[in-house]
Parts: sequence; structure tokens; C-alpha cells
Amino acid sequence: MKTNIYVNNEKFITGMTMKDDAELEHNNMALHACENPDYIVENRKKLATSLHCELHNFVCANQTHSANFHRVTLDDKGRGAEQMDTAITNTDALYTYEPNLVLCSFTADCVPVIFYNEVNGLIGVIHSGWQGTVKEISLKLFEHLTQVEQCNPSDLHVQIGAALSQENFEVDEDVYLKFQDLGYADDFMYTNDHTHKYYIDIQQTVKKQCELAGIPAEQITIDQTCTYVSLDGFSYRQDKQSGRHLSFIMKKGD
Repeated sequence: MKTNIYVNNEKFITGMTMKDDAELEHNNMALHACENPDYIVENRKKLATSLHCELHNFVCANQTHSANFHRVTLDDKGRGAEQMDTAITNTDALYTYEPNLVLCSFTADCVPVIFYNEVNGLIGVIHSGWQGTVKEISLKLFEHLTQVEQCNPSDLHVQIGAALSQENFEVDEDVYLKFQDLGYADDFMYTNDHTHKYYIDIQQTVKKQCELAGIPAEQITIDQTCTYVSLDGFSYRQDKQSGRHLSFIMKKGD
């Protein structure tokens, strides 16, 4: 099973599953975009085994390109792990202090954001497609964590996962204007004067949102893998029937 492991130390393990032709449905991890739900559950169980936990430790949300986030408690353990109707509703970011829970985010071109707090043990995942990025989901969540959870942003480490590259994120003027309205994304966009199309780097825009929230730039890492170009990538833009990557983080417990 192909998985990009970003961090694996005594406290945390974070990573992102990749497309793998040797696995069921090419290692698709999404119940909402699959041919056979049983295959997805099998893939997730295999991932759980590799993380030395059970599938019941997974927590999944029903993602809607919102700016909504949810603080996960032990009562949420197993939600969305084996069936969609138990997933946390209308939510695109999850965070928790609890150990041994695997927080999950599903993407196929959208930007997965994985984070942890080295000091207080807080962990989380964010699903930030272009709509969530325009809604500033990452910035809003990190501001919430600072104000409500008394997190020091300088204690946060962020991993931005594989996503659609700027060269392959071609948009029309309506989307370009939404990014321009943010006031800080101009450096991450360019125009093709011949086609009158615009190209946006969502990963860099999300990184900027993290920095605006007070997270040090040197504590933000970007996976440069383009989901459209890479053979290991699921790309909705390339194939509307594509599977999904699963980005995850777990705080290790006893």
C-alpha cells in the first residue's frame, strides 16, 4: 500500500495514502466516491493495520467544501469509518487532543492540511479545496485554536499534502477574482494572455493563510507531488470517477 509518511516520531504519525494499482480500486479510500464500499473498508483496514490500530479508531467527516470545523472527542471514535451515514456532518476540518484517534481527510486535487502542536499535543486535518481556501478554512481554524483553545501558533507544525499544481489548476475569471479578493494571493496566480485563463497555486495560498495565523514559515512543509500529473495521484480534474487519497494524523498513546 503506497503511503507518503510525513512524520513518524514518538508522538505523532502523519501521512497520505497514494494511488496504488496493486490495491483494491487502486487504493481508493473514499466511501462517497467508489464502486464497491467493501473494497474501501478493506483498504482502510489495511491502513489501520499499518498504523497499529483498528479501523474503529478512524474519524471521518462528510466534507462539503465548507469552512466548518469540529473538535473530535472520544464519543466520535469510529464515525464514518465503515459507513458514510455515521460520519460527522457538513465538516471540512477536524481537531482533537485525544490519543489513538486517526483523523481523516479525503482529497483528489484539493489541498489536505495536516497539523500538530508539539507542546500541547493537539492534532488536526483540514480539507481545503479552492472553495474552502477562498472561505479561509485554515486561517479560521487556526485563529479559533489560538483564541478558544489557547494554542500558541508558533508551536504548530503544518504539512500541506499532495494536490493539484498551479500549472494544472486552470480557472476562469470568476474564480480568479475570488482569490484576488483575499488580498494576499496575487503572488500565487498568473494569467495566460492567449487563452485568458488564470492559474492559481492553492498550496501556496494555504501556506500564506497558515502564516497569517502566526505559524512560522519554516514549520510549514509542502508535498510538491501534483495529483494530476503523478501516477500516484487521484485527480478529479482528470477523471470525475477518480478515487480519493486519505490524509491522516494520529497522536500516539499508551
